[in-house]
Amino acid sequence: MAVLNYAAREITCKIVYCGPGLSGKTVNLQQIYKMVSPDRRGELVSLATETERTLFFDFLPLDLGTVQGFKLRFQLYTTPGQALYEASRKLILRGVDGLVFVVDSQKSRLEENVRIFEALKKELAAVGYDFNTLPFVFQYNKRDLPDIVSVEELNQRLNPEGKYKYFEAVAIEGKGVMETLKAISQEVLLKLTRG
Repeated sequence: MAVLNYAAREITCKIVYCGPGLSGKTVNLQQIYKMVSPDRRGELVSLATETERTLFFDFLPLDLGTVQGFKLRFQLYTTPGQALYEASRKLILRGVDGLVFVVDSQKSRLEENVRIFEALKKELAAVGYDFNTLPFVFQYNKRDLPDIVSVEELNQRLNPEGKYKYFEAVAIEGKGVMETLKAISQEVLLKLTRG
């Protein structure tokens, strides 16, 4: 839930990047960190294992200007994708304002994407959120790799009603990263202004 600080005239929103392990969540934050001017971002905090897997979360604060006289700040988090970190994911999801689900487009990962997406909905419900009311976008990552699932099939399996925006990405090259961030930021702001 967005935090309003009237005294400081600040709004702070929390966006969480979810998805299977090694789908590219951390890479998204690393690319955003590189692309955003140092005066608009804080330090990227990353707790990774030796295999580059996120141990608990990555965190990147961003300052995105002002809205109606309020400074707008976004806090970007990732969740660990591995099943054994379910408790960590639930903790990170508390207070969420918007979600990005980073999909690994490789055919061999399709069922894992579907399983983690369904698990996300249950984990949100367990911490008191209705998935259907949260701003949400998909990022179909790793589109540069061979043997990937078509966008049509990904939509069929993950987004059958076409309800959510999706973006093709090659996060490791920065492609689609800022488009995804812009879209989820707009969705969060839209929800805030509607109240």
